[in-house]
This record gives sequence, C-alpha cells and structure tokens, in this order.
Amino acid sequence: MTHSVRDDEEHPPERHRGPVVLRRGRQAEDSTTDQRLLDSRGPSDWVHTDPWRVMRIQAEFVEGFGALAEVPRAVTVFGSARTPREHPEYQLGRDIGAALANAGFAAITGGGPGAMEAVNRGASEAGGLSIGLGIELPFEQGLNPWVDLGVNFRYFFTRKTMFIKYAQAFICLPGGFGTLDELFEALTLVQTKKVTKFPVVLFGSEYWGGLYDWVRDTVLAEGKIGERDAALLHVTDDIDDAVGIVLEAYKAWEEAH
Repeated sequence: MTHSVRDDEEHPPERHRGPVVLRRGRQAEDSTTDQRLLDSRGPSDWVHTDPWRVMRIQAEFVEGFGALAEVPRAVTVFGSARTPREHPEYQLGRDIGAALANAGFAAITGGGPGAMEAVNRGASEAGGLSIGLGIELPFEQGLNPWVDLGVNFRYFFTRKTMFIKYAQAFICLPGGFGTLDELFEALTLVQTKKVTKFPVVLFGSEYWGGLYDWVRDTVLAEGKIGERDAALLHVTDDIDDAVGIVLEAYKAWEEAH
C-alpha cells in the first residue's frame, strides 16, 4: 500500500530570515528584520550574540586589510611586553628596528610596551615605517608612542592574520607565551605550505638555545618533524645575520613571483 504524503507535510509552513528558512514554527518571530533594525527600543543583548560577532570579525578584517594594504615590505618582530627600558634587550630591540628600517623594511610589532616598543622606537627613529597591531587586553594600555601606523583588534586570530599577511619574515626576541604562540603558528603555516619563503629567526641563542635543542634532539629525533621542518628555525645573536636571512628570503620570494 502506498503511503500518501499530506500537503502540509511536503510543504510545511515556513518563514524566511534572510538566507535562513524556518519551518514548523521553529524559532518563529513576530517581527521582521527591518522592524528590529529601526526599532531602537528593547534590550541590547543582541550586540553580544554570535551573528553580531561575525560582523565585528568581518569589520576587523576589512579595517586591517584597508590600513595595511599599501604597506611596503615588512618584518614582524615579537618580544616580551615585560622587557624594561633599562634592560639590554630593549636596546637590542631598538637596534633591530633601526636595522630593518635601514634595509628598507617596515617593522611590525604587537604595538605594546617592552620589546615591542623598543623595535617600534628603533624603526621610527631610523626613519622607517613603524607599525603596531594592538589587541584588546585587560592589562595593557594601548599602543606605544613610537607606533606610526596602528590598528587595534578585538580578536587574536584577526590580528595574527595581519602579522603573517603583511610580513616577509618573523624575528622573535626573548618573549613569553604570546611570542611562543606566534612562533609555532608561523612554523605550522610554513610547514603546511600555507605561506612560502617565510624565515623565522630566533634572536638570542642563550634564551632560545634550549628550545632549539629540544626541537632538534627530541622532536626531530623521534620523527615528529622532518629535517626541512627543523631547518625553518634560524638562531642567531648577530643583527646583520638576522637581516641577511630576511633579505635572502625576500629575494627568493621576489624571484618566485
């Protein structure tokens, strides 16, 4: 016996909310999108909902791309926000920022204090472009005063995209979890060929030596990465060497494009 499908089963009542279809009374609303847009009354909880967050995320990408689209070749430099100005690493950051500027690279940092401020300061004082990509945090106070071009972000992942997209290399000064996070994300993107010709320089063999030895003697030795993967890391104590690695990679990138 053939089972007949009732018309209301095959064509149940439905409402449209943009591209979304709601059937059988599921999540039905009494007002239209236009009504909710134009009616200023009512609770403001909607600004904290996920669909609204998507718009904020989209806006951050648009703002970031727009602000950085015409940035010349650049290098992103990471380092600790806790580095005091009287520490030797602060002067090192200034020297690296100046060296990048003199080599024709803009310097991109997280825009905060410490080592980030030092790099921005060195680049700006040397006449280069000093860029800071800030992040909304409860314990940091805006962009440092040596940022020439600054963009503030709500979301880490949006900011990370800008660090990668508009740089030709990473230089990592001694830093904490944030620096390590960016370091390993960059290595993963290069390893999986999401980005190409992208060197990662660890500046300071005394600080980074233990990490590099662990990568080589444990991670590589146990076959968790390959020889090429281990070779993505460059450890140095020499500014000219660091800038030379960046220039060599940039030349290779130019030839490939």
